[in-house]
Amino acid sequence: MKKAFTMLEFVFVIVVIGILAAVVIPRTGSNRLQEAAIQVVSHIRYTQHLAMVDDKYDANDNTWYEKRWQIRFPHTTIAGETIHYYEVFRDENKQGNSNANEEAIDPLTRKTLGDGVTAVGSIPKDAVTNLTKKFGIDAVNGTCVIGGAYKTIAFDYLGRPYLDVYTGAYSNPVPYNNGGCTIILGSQTEGSVTIKIHPETGYACILNSAGTGCI
Repeated sequence: MKKAFTMLEFVFVIVVIGILAAVVIPRTGSNRLQEAAIQVVSHIRYTQHLAMVDDKYDANDNTWYEKRWQIRFPHTTIAGETIHYYEVFRDENKQGNSNANEEAIDPLTRKTLGDGVTAVGSIPKDAVTNLTKKFGIDAVNGTCVIGGAYKTIAFDYLGRPYLDVYTGAYSNPVPYNNGGCTIILGSQTEGSVTIKIHPETGYACILNSAGTGCI
């Protein structure tokens, strides 16, 4: 004769499912800070890839290196709110900033990796690179700094990271040596996470909480 579940067994199964849900669901919840770091690392690697397949060397141009692909982390104020974002671009006109026709296109979303316009104050709130609106990032720090302001990493045709490529106002391009450099994303609600860009190789990764290695 075929046996059926008793009411007690049915209740027991429901309780077990409830316990499992209570344990698993919080662990699978989103962590916006980690999501931001993962996206930034992905686009740092994409910048390196673009630099390696699009070498800007020109024997007839003494400042050809100013056109190298780079990722930069500016910030702007819109309606009293500080917006932190980043842009991936090649500085074709050597003006030290990105223009709409110089910015990379995200291969996944097909959206511009930057503000999409010359005036940074006009960055769209739904931009892929808007760290504040998308992930709640309210601070970007670290040691990848040029001109006392922008956090930036440029890459050469071998994928090596450089401190700067624009000579109009800053120093000549210098490779990141002595340990590379870091980008630190901060959130008042979730803390901070550090991204490390290694010297020579340009390898980018998220550091563990102790800052001693990649995760």
